[in-house]
Amino acid sequence: PHGHPPRPGSTIKKLVVTGAAGFIGSNYVRHVLATTDHSVTIYDALTYAGNLESIRDVLDDPRAEFVHADICDADDVARSMDGHDAVVHFAAESHVDRSIADGSKFVRTNCTGTNVLCDVANTVGVGKFLHISTDEVYGSVEEGSSVETDILAPRSPYSAAKAGSDLIALSYFSTYGLPVVVTRCSNNYGPYQFPEKVIPLFTTNLLDGKTVPLMGDGGNVRDWIHVEDHNRAAHLVFERGEPGEIYNIGAHNELTNHDITMRLLELTGRDESSIEWVPDRLGHDRRYSVDIDKITALGWQLERDFDAGLTHTVDWYRSHRD
Repeated sequence: PHGHPPRPGSTIKKLVVTGAAGFIGSNYVRHVLATTDHSVTIYDALTYAGNLESIRDVLDDPRAEFVHADICDADDVARSMDGHDAVVHFAAESHVDRSIADGSKFVRTNCTGTNVLCDVANTVGVGKFLHISTDEVYGSVEEGSSVETDILAPRSPYSAAKAGSDLIALSYFSTYGLPVVVTRCSNNYGPYQFPEKVIPLFTTNLLDGKTVPLMGDGGNVRDWIHVEDHNRAAHLVFERGEPGEIYNIGAHNELTNHDITMRLLELTGRDESSIEWVPDRLGHDRRYSVDIDKITALGWQLERDFDAGLTHTVDWYRSHRD
């Protein structure tokens, strides 16, 4: 495509996975180690959302190694990426409320960091570059579902920085032929998530006998996908996705924040007196929804039932209080 010849070395043996001490990245590494013979270098800055305890079991595998470094440091990235065949890029600042309070870290990590990774990957000549993004780049969707060719309309510093990172990554395909593929996924839930997002925050608060802060009227809608379903889809794109293309990942589990709260109250044995209604987030997107025909056509399908997955997730936090 675009006149770029295919790159040599299509056989993938060694991956750099950025942000893999975080929630989705750590679960992705488990998937790769369990289903392939690849070796993995976990590259993570260990910010508040990255935790070595989340990958302690992973590091017992001789095919995994850990590098503590920042994706914005080109020298560290170059040293770590040397000798690797592919990059899977999860590392990002990802919390909307934090971005509203201070957007500068989000621009630095999500935009500058992505540019550094792409620049080094292009220099090294990696055979694949999977960039993990979010459905939030499409902005609020009142009706229907976003398709991959829709115009981006991010409305928070977080989603704007992620949209910027998508465009940076794709520009390296168009300009240099770097084999970039982008995925945009809906809200993930599951084990090992830092308790700032709604499901782990509400679950841990309720288990500790605290209240949960429900924003606005509780009517904001999100599509929920188990992290394992997401990672199966992401790895399928890694293996079969067409360079320069974007693939949405979602589950059609659209629920309001109030719906989620009521389910978590039931699973933790609490009642509505545990809800603390708080003012709405600035610029709070009302609804996200993505069309998943393209990822389905690759052969992916959802495996995790939402109710069973949510129950399992709450049980995981209950048994992992530390």
